[in-house]
Parts: sequence; C-alpha cells; structure tokens
Amino acid sequence: MPLKNILVHLDISDHSAARLSLAVGLAQKHQARLTALYIITHPYYEPLHIDMEVRAEQVEEQFKEITAATGIEAELLTVDWKVTGTSVAEIINLHAHYADMVIIGQTDHASDDKDTPSDLPERVLLGAGRPVLIVPYAGSHKECGARVFVSWKPGREATRAVNDAIPLLALADAVTVLAVNPTDEERLEGEKLCLHLACHGITVRVEQSLSTNISIGDVLLNRASDEGIDLLVMGAFAQTRLGSPALGDVARHILKYMTVPVLMSH
Repeated sequence: MPLKNILVHLDISDHSAARLSLAVGLAQKHQARLTALYIITHPYYEPLHIDMEVRAEQVEEQFKEITAATGIEAELLTVDWKVTGTSVAEIINLHAHYADMVIIGQTDHASDDKDTPSDLPERVLLGAGRPVLIVPYAGSHKECGARVFVSWKPGREATRAVNDAIPLLALADAVTVLAVNPTDEERLEGEKLCLHLACHGITVRVEQSLSTNISIGDVLLNRASDEGIDLLVMGAFAQTRLGSPALGDVARHILKYMTVPVLMSH
C-alpha cells in the first residue's frame, strides 16, 4: 500500500519541531497528506499555572512556520479532550486508525513536557494497529530512509514491519536485511524475504551477525552506527505479563537507547 496519509504527534517538547520536519520530508517524498495532532488533555490534578491556550498557539505557529511553502497538503488538528484522565496514547491510537503511518517521539525523561506520558511509544505500538515511526530525541534526524536496516527474524511482527515498510524501502538507496544469530532455517527464510521484496522492485543485501557477548539490541544499534544507517525497521514483539501485553526485551531496549529513527509494527 502506498504511503499517502501520515499522522505525526506534536507536543511542547524541544524535539517536536524536528519530528514535524522529518514528517514533512516524508510527506514530500511520498506525495502524502500530513496531519499533525496536538492533544490537550485534562489531568485529574491540573496545575493552575498552565495556560493551555498559549501552548496551543505556540504549536500552531510552529506548524505554520515549518509547513509553509512545502507543497504538501498539511493540517494541524488540535484536540481538546474534555474527558478527565484520558491518556494521550488512547487519543493518538484513535486517530491512527485513519492513517498509513504514525510518527511519535522517543521518550525523553529529562524533558520539561509532562503532558506526554513516558510509556507513550509502547502504548501506541501496541494499540495503534498501524506502523509507528519513533524519532530519537537526541541528534539531528531531518530525513530518514536512504540507508535502511531491516532486523529480520521470521514471525508475525517482523513480517508486518517489513511489509509496512515497503513504500520506504522502495525509495531507499540501500537496504540490508540483518539477522542476528540466525539458525540454518532462518537463513533460508532470509533468502525468501529477498525474493518477496524483489517482486516489489526492491534489491536488498542479506547479512548475518553472530554475537554472544552483547544483546541483540546493541548489535542492531552498533551496526546502524557503523554503517551510517538512518532507518531501522523491526517487528515489535509483545508477550503477556501480569495479564497485559508488554513489549519484548529487544523492542524495549531499542526504544530506550535508539540513535536512529525506528519503524516498528506489532
């Protein structure tokens, strides 16, 4: 499916403008429509000094400045959710149902923005039903998708991630399928993946990485850094913990230490 309708979450953090700029670049590249979503929630105990209207106006000014003269169809949707105690993630997931991709930011625990919950990436990944592009809070990431790593391990989540990423892979300069500590059978599955992507006109290189000293997450991030990768594609495996779904160790590690934008699907 072409990438034609992108949703990006905005907030009052210092990283929101960079996230919007990346979203604009993707919308231009794919000739897609862009909706920026800014959410006003009403916590149970709302500090009296917070001026919600002023914050909304600042976000609107920033949106107009960044999207002006870009040639894309862009809309800022400010949602004032009147139900007290509703999570930002729930509202993003509701709007994600009508988008091809959702773009959010990595959690920055040092940020002054207290409106965005720290578990937002995990809750959107598990609840949106759409591919989610998470943008790191550190570094400069004005563009992504030129050099792509696909983390491959046969399974539902990885399969969804790869197929969700096809519009991005089709426009990439280089795509590498990386399997960490694969079995012989998984090596053959990697070759099948190459044939599948070739049907979409995508040429990929398959590599294996063997490591017993560091975690899979660190292998992916180290290789991405060494090879100048600007997008990592991976499945977001989840398991049930205490009766509720929770992301697996690799996905949680990547969300915590990511250095490049990561496209995840669950």
